[in-house]
Amino acid sequence: MKYMLMMNTMKAGAAMPGWPLNDLQAHIAFMMGLNGELREAGELAFAEGLSFPDQAKLVKAGKDGTPITDGVFPESKEFLAGFWIVDVDTPERAYAIAARISAAPGIGGAPLNMPIEVRPIMSGPPPDVS
Repeated sequence: MKYMLMMNTMKAGAAMPGWPLNDLQAHIAFMMGLNGELREAGELAFAEGLSFPDQAKLVKAGKDGTPITDGVFPESKEFLAGFWIVDVDTPERAYAIAARISAAPGIGGAPLNMPIEVRPIMSGPPPDVS
């Protein structure tokens, strides 16, 4: 079953750009290593990091279908920093991967213990509505 693991991270503006270079490099190395392990195990379907909220826009359709944008939102308390799509046999395996991501090293190598939202990916609409 596929799961989306979402890294909802620290407050905008207090994020990684202010970290010392060696801590940032250690964090990135950890994430790349984890992605490599998951890929080798055949569990990683897709993973990406996202830009910071100061580059985000909310878009909705106007009456004639043209896009109407709102934002940016640099004052956000938390933001989606990245995500993984994993294909694993059990929810417990998805939770174990999420726990490893949560413990990624931060400043001074201390585990960040950031929340990782784990959500099953539906393969189609629920049976009662299809």
